[in-house]
Amino acid sequence: MIRNRIGMKLGLVIASVFLVVLLVLGVTMYQMFFNFYHTEMKTEVSEMTSHFITMAETTNASSEDMMLTFADFSNVSIFYINAQGKITLHSGEHNAADRSFIYEEDIKKIFSGESISIEHQDPSGSRYVVIGQPIYEGNTISSAIYVMASTANMDKSLTAVRNLLILAGIGAFLLAIGITWIMAQLLSRPLIQMQQATKRIAIGELETRLEIESKDEFGDLAAAINNLAADLQRYRDTRQEFFANISHELRTPITYLKGYAKVVKNRIYDTEEEKDRYLDIIYQEASRIEHLVSDLFELAKMEEGKISLSMEWVDMKDIVEQAVQKIELKAKEKEIYLKIQAPDSIPLIRGDGLRMEQIVLNLVENAVRYTDKGTVKVSVSSSTNRVTLLVEDTGIGIPTDELSFIFDRFYRVEKSRSRQYGGTGLGLSIVRNLVELQGGTIKVSSSVGKGTCFKIQFPSLTIEEELR
Repeated sequence: MIRNRIGMKLGLVIASVFLVVLLVLGVTMYQMFFNFYHTEMKTEVSEMTSHFITMAETTNASSEDMMLTFADFSNVSIFYINAQGKITLHSGEHNAADRSFIYEEDIKKIFSGESISIEHQDPSGSRYVVIGQPIYEGNTISSAIYVMASTANMDKSLTAVRNLLILAGIGAFLLAIGITWIMAQLLSRPLIQMQQATKRIAIGELETRLEIESKDEFGDLAAAINNLAADLQRYRDTRQEFFANISHELRTPITYLKGYAKVVKNRIYDTEEEKDRYLDIIYQEASRIEHLVSDLFELAKMEEGKISLSMEWVDMKDIVEQAVQKIELKAKEKEIYLKIQAPDSIPLIRGDGLRMEQIVLNLVENAVRYTDKGTVKVSVSSSTNRVTLLVEDTGIGIPTDELSFIFDRFYRVEKSRSRQYGGTGLGLSIVRNLVELQGGTIKVSSSVGKGTCFKIQFPSLTIEEELR
């Protein structure tokens, strides 16, 4: 069973982020409630203290009884303390013997007209909010009043809030874990599919394709993997086909060479004319092998970047005329009319003259090879900063679905009739490399049964522009 390690890592990361966010949020909310309750309680006790002071400053005896009753009713404890720090009056549940909340500094502050607010914890662990304020008689401070209120109810409320936050946090975390698991599965599934697909492609299953069609980066990556698999499959098929073709192309002339060389060596011929014919066949087949090896060697040099160009100013019209003249005899044998169309003046371009002629020769030879009867037209024209070469034929044409592959190495159109038309499948690849090495572009258009047109364009600069 394949472990979803990507999903696990992604899930752990997201869950960790959720946990940190929930912890921070929970602590923050609890602190907000804590501060709110404490502030409210201090405000409430302060207001009660103010009421007690108002009643204490009333001189009649009933006000003191009312104050003590109000203290018992309010569940608070009050202490009257004189300037010497002694308790003169006490009311409430808090033990009067506990004086740990009374500090000499606080007494001084109160008798100087200030108020104090402290939190106190008695020996039993109960916590209180303590407010101390001065009591005036006329313009002088006669005593201090301490009001103590238990925080038990507040603590219960905070405990309930804390428990509620913990439960809510646990619920939210569990929900987040569930959502995270689903998200991790959804996000990691395409990656796992791509991992499995690339492993199959790596072991040679090049027919493997991904069916991920999402309009995002996953979809783009899946499409790139599919394109890579298709390219590798096509490369493997064309390579196998090339090796098969090369084997066939080499086997046939080698058979001829071996057979006719044996005939000549053993003098199995009747006349000198027959001997010369056998020698001609040997020469032709040797030339075919030489041409094949030369193409392979030249393409290998181009792909390794080891080919050197002798750049100079060249006239495309002259190059076209020279190339067509060399192929004219072969064209006449097939009753093909070669037509050159070019104006008198064509701007010079920078290029290697021999390589330019090789480009034209390859294209025109190709056109003649795949045209049984008809016309092959070679035209040269110029426009702003551009010289265009067109090679058009009226031959068998190229199927639309093969147009994008004809410049690939080893690719051959009309495979079933490759022996009839000849070629090694390297010519157009060599042409494209030579065109691009000299800064040009090449395009092709074709219609089956009507013909093919190759369009090459080179930049044309003046000598002054080249020297800048």
